[in-house]
Amino acid sequence: MIPLSKLILKEIPGGTLLHLRVKPGARKNEILGVHGGALKLGVVARPERGKANRGVLKLLAKILDLAPSAIALVGGNTSQDKTVLVPLSATQIGNRLQSVP
Repeated sequence: MIPLSKLILKEIPGGTLLHLRVKPGARKNEILGVHGGALKLGVVARPERGKANRGVLKLLAKILDLAPSAIALVGGNTSQDKTVLVPLSATQIGNRLQSVP
């Protein structure tokens, strides 16, 4: 279970900003927990030519039951620390993350 109380979610017009900590080159695509207020994700893709970023958006879209194109990477394009804009409220994000096994 993800400790949602430790996640930093900021609602803005158009959705909610969600901070991510990404571990590229992981063994499998999965949620690893929470790190410093950010949702920590592991993605198999390597950090080359945007592959890891695409992997992150695809994984997050699957977790939140959205199309990958609905989620926008708004910060951290070349960093492990990323910020995405999700077209859901903070409550909706929390509810969807709670349903993840």
